[in-house]
Amino acid sequence: QVQLVESGGGSVQAGGSLRLSCAASGFPYNSYCMGWFRQAPGQEREEVASIYTGGVPTYIADSVKGRFTISQDNAKNTVYLQMNSLKPEDTAMYYCAAGALCIPKREASYKYWGQGTQVTVSS
Repeated sequence: QVQLVESGGGSVQAGGSLRLSCAASGFPYNSYCMGWFRQAPGQEREEVASIYTGGVPTYIADSVKGRFTISQDNAKNTVYLQMNSLKPEDTAMYYCAAGALCIPKREASYKYWGQGTQVTVSS
């Protein structure tokens, strides 16, 4: 059974930090691309960052570049999203996803999705 379980969301003030984690199981993690997406109320889901499980980040959205970092730990089958200097506009549900290929902004390339973790940033 495939599982992607996100954790680490919460409420912070602007300028604060959070680290999201996504624990993966039930598929060949070491062969997949892992991505983080987010969706704010009334907005389309957007890709935030992606990384091959070989460890090389493949995409980071311009809106978070310099503030967010994606990384992964093969030994733990876990991908992380370190979020620093958070802004109110970062408020969204954050989703972890897994797919065979890292194709930036190609949501359809992701096969498995987590349930999401809420991030709320207050001004």
